[in-house]
Amino acid sequence: MTQDIGRSEQHQIIANLTDGVILITPDHRISWANPAALAMHGAARLEDLGGTVTGYRDLFVLRYRNRHPVSLDRYPIERAAAGEVFEDVYVDVARAARAASPAPADPGAGETTWVHRIRSLVTTAPDGSPETLVMIVQDVTERFEAEERFERTFAANPAPAIICRLADLRYVKLNQGFSELTGYARDDLVGRTLYEVDVLAGAPDRDRAVERLKAGQTIPQMEASLRGADGAERAVIVAGQPIEIADDPCMLFTFADLEPRRKAETALRASEQRFETAFRMAPVPMLLARRDGFRLLGINEAFTAVFGYGATEALGRSPGELGLWVDGKAQGRFEREILRDGGVQNAEVCLTPRHGGELDCLVAAETVTIAGEVCVLGVIQDITARKRSERELIAAIDAVMADTSWFSRSIIEKLASLRQPGRTAPDARLDALTARERQVLGLICQGLSDALIGKRLSLAHNTVRNHVAALYHKLGVHRRSEAVIWGRERGFPAQTGLDGDEGGRPAPAQA
Repeated sequence: MTQDIGRSEQHQIIANLTDGVILITPDHRISWANPAALAMHGAARLEDLGGTVTGYRDLFVLRYRNRHPVSLDRYPIERAAAGEVFEDVYVDVARAARAASPAPADPGAGETTWVHRIRSLVTTAPDGSPETLVMIVQDVTERFEAEERFERTFAANPAPAIICRLADLRYVKLNQGFSELTGYARDDLVGRTLYEVDVLAGAPDRDRAVERLKAGQTIPQMEASLRGADGAERAVIVAGQPIEIADDPCMLFTFADLEPRRKAETALRASEQRFETAFRMAPVPMLLARRDGFRLLGINEAFTAVFGYGATEALGRSPGELGLWVDGKAQGRFEREILRDGGVQNAEVCLTPRHGGELDCLVAAETVTIAGEVCVLGVIQDITARKRSERELIAAIDAVMADTSWFSRSIIEKLASLRQPGRTAPDARLDALTARERQVLGLICQGLSDALIGKRLSLAHNTVRNHVAALYHKLGVHRRSEAVIWGRERGFPAQTGLDGDEGGRPAPAQA
């Protein structure tokens, strides 16, 4: 009776354990199981475990973690019933298809599978014979599901990674990203040590990193040189994070390949050097400024030669602060156009060099990004000499066209085209002209004097002069030669012969 009371007390103690406990008699009956053991099998009562070792084998299908089935004679319960003492057998447990689960762990979710960690224990009678055979079960399903999720994530992660076991510093896992980075296959690397394939080689503080590795501490990011299967070395960033794999302390190494970045940096440096060389050696003035505020970041030698400002005086200041612009309103329009459109092409402006005076310049500017900063690159062409020549030529043409009686029409046309060649763009001022004013302008372009125009159009001399004055006002010109040029640029052709002319020579034009 005392023995029975003692066994009852033992059952009460065992009943509250989180580990499952199943008691088996020497004649292979399942005599008792605590609630934890029942729950780990989806059972509500002791009978749901099958009653005997054979009944248990009929109700539950066991597989090893490598998915191979467990033979009936190697079921842990069979081994425990035979009196064998064993440690840490891991198996997947599922109810047999022919066995209806009386209390499934997850109703409606299909077949329920558990992962059990099992060990055995044998109690003996005073005479040394086996008395109670014990199977102790731990439900490690969640842990293995987490490990499987980690395995899937580890394998699918595009970032190169490898896992090193801390006990012997041997590699136990690597993913496809690491294989692609280094050329190592799994069988080439798993089982080899850190000293054979050193993922910390070339790190500036390798000894300290190895100390942290052995201590199971996080290894911060650092640059290293990773040797691949072909012997080639690649610059990488490596970091280590402690983890556990199947209860073994390990280190997860992850890598970032620096080679693409280094190649990009090398190409960028080469590009910047080419830009700097071209900028410095350009024969025309060039400047580089921040778009925000237009403060100068760089000027070339040609800029210094033309405008007299050296780098010390110019850099950090805007063109306005240097006093380069003659017209502040023109400066405002120019800068607003850059901010609005991103650039300006061939704008005629007037600039003042340091030594005084004024220069007629042709300026082009474009927004560029240099070293991550939005800038404005400007190119300046000094056209002062050309403009002076043009003004002198225009004055000469004006003087010549004041009396065209000595020149043929072809010469008049060439003189007109020389003043502002190539401009054929439509002008809104054409729409402001009346039909009569267009007639008058056409005859002016043909070289007719006011008298001949009056004769051709049957108009009084004063009427013609009024039309000519209206033309000058609408066209924004001040003399007959300018009106001729304006009209010729917009398609008012001269004719080969005129009424009242001899030999195709036009009558003298009035100034």
